[in-house]
Amino acid sequence: MVKQTLDRIDRKIIHELMRDATLPIAELADRVNLSQTPCWKRVRKLETAGVITGRVAVVDPNAIGLGLSVFVEIEATEHTAEWRGALTRVVKDFPEIIEAHRMAGDVDYLLKVAVPDMAAFDAFYVKLTETLPCRNVTSKFSMERIKATTVWPIDITTP
Repeated sequence: MVKQTLDRIDRKIIHELMRDATLPIAELADRVNLSQTPCWKRVRKLETAGVITGRVAVVDPNAIGLGLSVFVEIEATEHTAEWRGALTRVVKDFPEIIEAHRMAGDVDYLLKVAVPDMAAFDAFYVKLTETLPCRNVTSKFSMERIKATTVWPIDITTP
């Protein structure tokens, strides 16, 4: 995705939808100081351009039985297209992996994993290490989630 040049109104629309994607178009238009039709057209343009990639419900992981968050650091056995392809398949095939990042620094990849408990994580770990050859796998367990947000810090003041 190529970086889009967004005006202040587009950024305000994005900001409001990141905070609450269920806003009726009339309320969204009012919040960004537009009439409904131009606001709706801008939302559609942002969706078509791939700036808005979806609208979802944000759920408390504890409420759905996924109270253990684990950050898994992976060091690759090799830095080849084949290994990266294997990692990509694992990320797509393991629903417990809710985020995956290629990193700079001491580790090659960082996964965020959501599971119900330690036994479930152990089963995930065994399956992961049997499926994906790794030089090293280090797991770090979240003791407390202090902040989690889907609202990116977008500038809504600059024209």
